[in-house]
Amino acid sequence: MKQLFKLLLAILLAILAVVCWNIKSDIPIEELKEKYANETSKFIEIDGLNVHYRDEGEGDVIVLLHGTGSSLHTWDQWAASLKKEYRVIRLDLPAFGLTGTTDRFDYEIESYTTFLETFLQKIKVDTMYLAGNSLGGEIAWNYTATHNDQVQKLILLNPAGFSFGKKLPFIFKLARTPILNNFIRYITPRSFIEKNIKEVYYDDSKITDEIVDTYYDICLREGNRQAFIDRAKINRIDQTDRLENITTPTLVLWGKEDVWIPVSHADHFMKALPNAELAIMERTGHIPMEETPEKSLKIALDFIKR
Repeated sequence: MKQLFKLLLAILLAILAVVCWNIKSDIPIEELKEKYANETSKFIEIDGLNVHYRDEGEGDVIVLLHGTGSSLHTWDQWAASLKKEYRVIRLDLPAFGLTGTTDRFDYEIESYTTFLETFLQKIKVDTMYLAGNSLGGEIAWNYTATHNDQVQKLILLNPAGFSFGKKLPFIFKLARTPILNNFIRYITPRSFIEKNIKEVYYDDSKITDEIVDTYYDICLREGNRQAFIDRAKINRIDQTDRLENITTPTLVLWGKEDVWIPVSHADHFMKALPNAELAIMERTGHIPMEETPEKSLKIALDFIKR
């Protein structure tokens, strides 16, 4: 019996040692700013959040909203081209990027929509083209539903909004599971982030070490991992009845090989939106503007300039 107890104790200590060894500390915001903020970065205070955004170029305004687990960096290649002709504004949404989170933010879509309204008011933007991917797409169409007069054209890239059913991505299931979600909160190996990026890309050969490092570092920003877990626990409310209120010309652009939000959801949006057109991109996953930036931007610009 003593030998068995010693063996079990040794196994337990070994497991604890592995877990403790692999615990990943949060990265302080000042350290991340040195690496991921640049000369075009600005910060503005909104409801206790120090919101990171970039404002580049001149001309008509285009606002770009990223998705879950991402940051304004997902728009890097779009912004590099667009800023030659437009004023391009992109931001790290609450709970993501350098913006981080606060206890006062509840992660409901209503809160994100109100946040966007406040942000645009503070930077004095009242007319724009608005584009959003995934969560950013859901925020964009909710905002447009009550601000048709402000949004000249709306671009939705693989937007969220309709029910996932039982086919939630693994990372969301993990985040919702008590005890197991501590894996996300405290351990979070780089390989785990790389696996999730491979899920949202169709062509893994396009995933560079720099892309993985950016996602990984920003994931470790103080508060971001806990915020992801808190967001995952929210019971989604179906608000897609609002889509019928969007009179703004809308482009629904979808990566056909999206495994997070299937391309079948594009049909739901097309049936609900009164004034929309659809573009399906072959050999593209969940984030077209990052995986296939030139092709997706050409489709978007053709729509904007028409």
